[in-house]
Order: sequence, then structure tokens, then C-alpha cells
Amino acid sequence: MAYVIGPTCIGTTDRSCVEVCPVDCIVAATGDLMLFIDPGRCIDCAACVEPCPVEAIYAEDDLPSEWKDFARINRMYFEDRDGARALVEAWASRQ
Repeated sequence: MAYVIGPTCIGTTDRSCVEVCPVDCIVAATGDLMLFIDPGRCIDCAACVEPCPVEAIYAEDDLPSEWKDFARINRMYFEDRDGARALVEAWASRQ
């Protein structure tokens, strides 16, 4: 089980979670609307949860039900960045 970043991160520029991650598994490229956690590198330490100012980071099993798609979006980002970006943009446009 990895940690997942949910939709409250969309549009947030705070990177407090990145600064505390001991394995550097939280990333975003220039222009991304949010940050993403690499589930293959995440060690489930939860260090990123507390510093997140928008309460966007949850253990995958604890994601709010309306955010379940973000587990897939976080995984997808590391296989198909354009696809993940499109899903994030679609989510953002619904809000």
C-alpha cells in the first residue's frame, strides 16, 4: 500500500511534502496541476501526511471514496504522464 495524493492538491504550489519525503517519491513536472506519489518508491512512512497544508495525502486504503480514482491517477502518472494529466485536468474542470 502506498500513499496517494488527492484532488485538494490541484492548484497547490506548496511542496512541504516533497521536502520531508526520505525517498524522494513525490514529484511533479513543470506545468503539472498537482504532485504525484510514485507507488513503486513510496515506503509508507507517512512523513508527507502531516506537512500537507491541504490534507491531500492518504494511505491508499484510507482514501475518501470520492477520491478513489486518484490511486489510479497517481500510479498512471509514472506510466502515462499525459493520460494522468488529462484525468487531473478533467477532475479540475468539474470543480
